[in-house]
Amino acid sequence: MATISAEALDSIFKAYDVRGTVPDQLDADVVERVGAAFARFARDEAEAGRHGPADRVLVAHDMRPSGPAFAEAFARGVISQGLDVIHMGLASTDLLFWAAGHFDAPGAMLTASHNPAQYNGIKLCLAGARPVGIETGLARIKQDTLTGLPERDRKGSITSVDALPAFAEHVHSFVDVAGLKPLKIVADAANGMGGLIAPAVFSGLPFELEVLYGELDGTFPNHPADPIQPENLRDLQARVVETGADVGLAFDGDADRVFLVDDQGQPLSGSLTTAIVAAAILEKHPGSTILYNLICSKAVPEIIRERGGKPVRTRVGHSFIKQVMAETGAAFGGEHSGHYYFRDNYRADSGIIAALVVLEVLSHAGEPLSSLRVPYERYADSGEINTRVRDAAAVIDRVAEHFAGAAQDRLDGLTVDLGDWWFNLRPSNTEPLLRLNLEARDRPSCDRHVEEVRALIAAADDATKGA
Repeated sequence: MATISAEALDSIFKAYDVRGTVPDQLDADVVERVGAAFARFARDEAEAGRHGPADRVLVAHDMRPSGPAFAEAFARGVISQGLDVIHMGLASTDLLFWAAGHFDAPGAMLTASHNPAQYNGIKLCLAGARPVGIETGLARIKQDTLTGLPERDRKGSITSVDALPAFAEHVHSFVDVAGLKPLKIVADAANGMGGLIAPAVFSGLPFELEVLYGELDGTFPNHPADPIQPENLRDLQARVVETGADVGLAFDGDADRVFLVDDQGQPLSGSLTTAIVAAAILEKHPGSTILYNLICSKAVPEIIRERGGKPVRTRVGHSFIKQVMAETGAAFGGEHSGHYYFRDNYRADSGIIAALVVLEVLSHAGEPLSSLRVPYERYADSGEINTRVRDAAAVIDRVAEHFAGAAQDRLDGLTVDLGDWWFNLRPSNTEPLLRLNLEARDRPSCDRHVEEVRALIAAADDATKGA
């Protein structure tokens, strides 16, 4: 194998996964090395008793052009370390993570999620869908990828499995299928894995499903597979209104996230969907602990308490959510970014499960989603606003000083609560950006305070020039 530099790996190993452009940052050789390093790590963790058996590894890929070759390369790395491979072929990330729980085996998903077409990557988990991040194994995998590992005398084998039918049954288990009502659904798959998963899961249910851009095409010929960006919802919004659909579903590239659009073509925020799903979970599991990340609306913990649940605030990111779920036994966790985690899904997130839970709520509501949503929406929010800065930590410190008299915490970035309004300022993990999320009582107040905080950020950034 060709040599690889530490600098090259620094560019692709992120906090939660491996991700880079193909082929200059990520190619089959690197992927094979990562496969070998992951196999060794998973086996050592199993032998140390820290998770279930690791005699086999699940491997799946999304619809990106490099996916099949990368999955084969990863499998070669795994079998070089004496472990077997169960090849799942095309899959969504939530299908792969469910399978890691169902089969009690480590897994690797070849995907770059919502990133543009030139990217690919690898999401990893241990048996039971336990997350693997930079602090929970990814740093070691990175080091072993750099140094390379010798092949073992015994090579593993590769077999194939189609797990989608069993996954569809699992998704159905979260609702009372007999109580579902005929609903018209438009799902925008953005040429991603939702085009495979949504029809399979909704098959046999009393829904009329229309799929927009359902052809699997990792070049994303219609629009980016990133539904958190409002411009990527426009085709779905228009189609929902045009056809009189009850709801629209927008999936990201690997289909583990979903954003909803109501019958009037208006999007639901991740916070709003978190609140609706949390209320539904609490009906079935009264008194449960429910997690929400600190970017979510204040309405989320309010609604959880009103419905008899116990809200717990967490940092942003799946590894933190899953850890707190394990510690608290939480039944559900939601993030503003469209990730929804379920205890009965091995604490992994799933967009299609969240979507089906909302469809069950809608089946029993006797009113359209545009009306059902109203009691859950109590504040105005800014959405995520990104600003490029020279020194994110220094800017955050200066903004914190300005609000020294207000309630603050540093759980994840800086959160400042001024009663009628609050904001969070977080640095990006991958870019010199600050991410601002702000919420206030009403739209004029929200807009005014956004300008206030943005002006402070700009002034603080200017002050770092001479620092």
